[in-house]
Amino acid sequence: MSLINETHDINLTSWVESANVDNCDFPIQNLPFAEFRRKGSDEAFRGGVAIGDQVIDLAKLSKLNVLTGDAKTAADAASEATLNTFMGLGKQYWSALRLALSKALRAGSEHQQALSDTLVAQSDIEFSLPCRIGDYTDFYTSIYHATAVGSLFRPDNPLLPNYKWVPIGYHGRSSSIDVSGQTFHRPKGQTKAPDAEVPSFGPCKRLDYELELGIYLGKGNALGDAIAIENAENHVFGFCVFNDWSARDLQAWEYQPLGPFLAKNFASTVSPWIVTTEALAPYRTSWTRDENDPQPMDYLESKANRDQGAFDIQMDVRIQTQKMRSEGHNPTRVSTSSFKHSYWTVAQMVTHHTVNGCNFMPGDMLGSGTQSGPTHEEAGSLLELSRGGKEKITLSNGEQRSFLEDGDNVIMRGWCEKEGYARIGFGSVESTVLPAK
Repeated sequence: MSLINETHDINLTSWVESANVDNCDFPIQNLPFAEFRRKGSDEAFRGGVAIGDQVIDLAKLSKLNVLTGDAKTAADAASEATLNTFMGLGKQYWSALRLALSKALRAGSEHQQALSDTLVAQSDIEFSLPCRIGDYTDFYTSIYHATAVGSLFRPDNPLLPNYKWVPIGYHGRSSSIDVSGQTFHRPKGQTKAPDAEVPSFGPCKRLDYELELGIYLGKGNALGDAIAIENAENHVFGFCVFNDWSARDLQAWEYQPLGPFLAKNFASTVSPWIVTTEALAPYRTSWTRDENDPQPMDYLESKANRDQGAFDIQMDVRIQTQKMRSEGHNPTRVSTSSFKHSYWTVAQMVTHHTVNGCNFMPGDMLGSGTQSGPTHEEAGSLLELSRGGKEKITLSNGEQRSFLEDGDNVIMRGWCEKEGYARIGFGSVESTVLPAK
């Protein structure tokens, strides 16, 4: 069954002229959600939808006589200080609001005058987290990343035997997830140098980013009820770009036998906009498993997942040092990748997570794990790009990095483009490293 509908039509244009500009992240075919207020104000945060360089104030819109039925119910819920209630309504309501907004924003719409009063310039707003993230699980879905990292630490056995059988994940810390613009102090912890007899305590020396996607859950499931793979994506509200910061030297010492702890709990950063699963329909692609690899167990297998379970979401990473900012240098792009390389799909992640009856709540988030591609230039972390710190990356102003230094700003972006469809973007997620306290 086709997931494409009239909201994806490349020929649609908007009366919001900035939405029609080439390479705009937020054309009328996108319509992502966020929580915002006017910059520097004490206004309540409320839901908004991006269109061009503007945002629709859903709290204002819900008071107008424009929306009806499921779309009105959805807009009322999305007007709250978090999107959790709206996300929990389910796919029927998400789609109804998307279609109603698409029609109201199209060139020639009878609602242009009414909606004009709900627009706020994105340059005049600030964001909060789009929802209350109650629980967060980070997966490890890039086989290229897993193999590259494994080769650094276990050259004779880079990929552990369970990787090709089970979607690997661990439960992370949601309290330290923040929205783009986050600053954080360099983490501290125990490390042990290879030639040291005992560990030492101090600031991390091998601070790294991880290029990931965040996957927001919408409608939840009851405790004890598994979500079948055929129904998994009905529970997925949308996606963001996600930087899951890592202290590699802390991680190397602490991760056995239970996995990372202090190395991963100090900060994670999300882009403010959630691009809905429905908006991504044109950029889906088939998912395949190499015939020489184990095929998924029955509960992780479906025809729909094979036919269109993967998403071709492009991503890149840029670094801007403190010196670059002070001298007016633009950030340097250090790598690009795509989510289409993921060894496991979103549906498989959701299904495996709940197969034992684990319950999701609206607003819960899954991390995709670092997304690296098949070439070295597509590595999603400095750990890979620097080959474990043995090599340095040269930035546009001549500075070099193996790992991040104080004052470094990391910017990640995401976008989708496909012939016959509009280009849509995720915006960016950026954050800056401060010195250790």
